[in-house]
Amino acid sequence: MNKPTEPVTVIVAQRVKPGREEEYEAWVSHIAQVASIYPGHMGTNVVRPQPRVRPEYVVVFRFDCYEHLKVWMTSRDREDWLAKVKPLIASDPEIQQVSGIEAWFSLPGQALKTPPRYKTALLSWIAVYVLINLLNRFVTPLLQAFPVWIASLIICGIMVVLLTYVIMPQVTQLFGKWLYQNR
Repeated sequence: MNKPTEPVTVIVAQRVKPGREEEYEAWVSHIAQVASIYPGHMGTNVVRPQPRVRPEYVVVFRFDCYEHLKVWMTSRDREDWLAKVKPLIASDPEIQQVSGIEAWFSLPGQALKTPPRYKTALLSWIAVYVLINLLNRFVTPLLQAFPVWIASLIICGIMVVLLTYVIMPQVTQLFGKWLYQNR
C-alpha cells in the first residue's frame, strides 16, 4: 500500500489506430494540460512509439500523493477526455500504477515486475555514486556563493530529477536483461 505522501506514477500504454497519430498527439497535449491544473500534479511525459521496438504510446502521469492522483483518476475531466480518445485508439489501454523507487525500474508497456532488491540497490548505488561525483565536480563550484544548506538542497534536487527522469530509465534499459533475468 502506498504511503499517504509518497509520489505516485500512472503509466498508460495504448496503441493508436494508423493514420490517427496527429489527432492522438493533440489529445495527449490537451489531457496533459487538464491534468496539470489538478492538485499535486508533478508532470506528464509522453513516450512515442518506435518502429520495431514499441508500437504503443506510453503516457506517464505523476502526482505527489495517492489522494491527489485519486482526485484526477475519478474526475469528470478525465472521464470526458477518455471518451474523446476512444475513436483514436486500437485497443483498451494498459494502465499500471507505481510509487516510490520502484518506478525507476519499471518498463513502459509491461506489467510491473520488481527486480531483486540487491540488483536495484547495486544499480542505484552506482548511479548515485557517479552522479554525485559529477555534480560535485561541475555544479558545486557554481554554488559557492550560497549557504551550504541551500547548495545541498539544489544538488539534491538536481540529483533526484536526473535520477528519476534521465539516469534510471537509461540504466533500466541498459541492464534490463540482468535486472529481470528469471522473472
